[in-house]
Amino acid sequence: MPLIDAVPEKWRGDALRVADALRGLDRVLVAAHVNLDGDALGSMAAAGYLLAAMGRKFALYSSTGLPGTLAFLPLPGRLHTSLAHLPFAPESALFLDCDETYRLGAELAQQADSIPGINIDHHLGGPGMGSIANWVDPGAAATAELMACVALALEQPLTGPLADSVALGLITDTGGFCHGNTDADVFELCALLARGGCRISDLRERLDSGWRMGRLRLWSRLLGRVRLACDERVAVCPVFREDLEECHASREEMEGMVDWFRRIQGVRVAALLREEGPECCKFSLRSRGGVDVRAMAMALGGGGHRNAAGGTVDLPMAAAEAVLLETVGAALARERDAGAR
Repeated sequence: MPLIDAVPEKWRGDALRVADALRGLDRVLVAAHVNLDGDALGSMAAAGYLLAAMGRKFALYSSTGLPGTLAFLPLPGRLHTSLAHLPFAPESALFLDCDETYRLGAELAQQADSIPGINIDHHLGGPGMGSIANWVDPGAAATAELMACVALALEQPLTGPLADSVALGLITDTGGFCHGNTDADVFELCALLARGGCRISDLRERLDSGWRMGRLRLWSRLLGRVRLACDERVAVCPVFREDLEECHASREEMEGMVDWFRRIQGVRVAALLREEGPECCKFSLRSRGGVDVRAMAMALGGGGHRNAAGGTVDLPMAAAEAVLLETVGAALARERDAGAR
């Protein structure tokens, strides 16, 4: 049976179209959004393994480097943090899991428009930043899911490190298969990965273990700081720069924390607000079901997915928290009023 038959019918045309475009690339710069998460890194690694199997030259790039919490994933090559030290001048690019050019990082954002590229993404937004081809489908649970479809369209079996890369993206962007984007297609892909020898439970174990004491101290401190707001429908927690310094923890070690806030009874939206500078705070929002935190994030210049979004507020922490809660609270009030009608 051709491997393309394993791709959901709704995606076969796009998978074949992007696979055909990928065949025309060489000396490919593979990049995703800065501050790599599991889906961004997994998609990049999967792309690298595909390009290697196709005999193409490629370079993985992220200006923010490899997160220590994801360093267990074998990569198909070195992850470069500077465009000045690539092994070749890029002739093309593959942009992954990124909906806006600026999220590629300042260095690449300045050059992205001049590099012929393919864009594969699952964020809600525009048609994509690729000048050669775009595949942007918010219906996908993860960009890694789309990369798996491209691999199958190229008749590349989902085995070995390619399968592990795809599985990492699925695990992280579905919240360990707990988010509302975990549909039948996700489980069917996981079954295909498992039949190919991928031990998804081992990857989950790698993600859930290996904590440093700094991370444990940070989580202990911040979980004790969570408070309820907006009629106890929002759980919010501010994180200051000194929290990381005093706990000897990194920003990446906060990954997944905001999801725990959603477990509080009655909470509709969980919010984590991290101080980046004297007048700059990044926020992460999480929700369940029909609560659209992407719309809330967009009202503040951010973006993301329906149940997971974020952005930046250029204000000191106290003011940033007030603006964030005002925006989230107003959106929840509109939702409540609409439900009452």
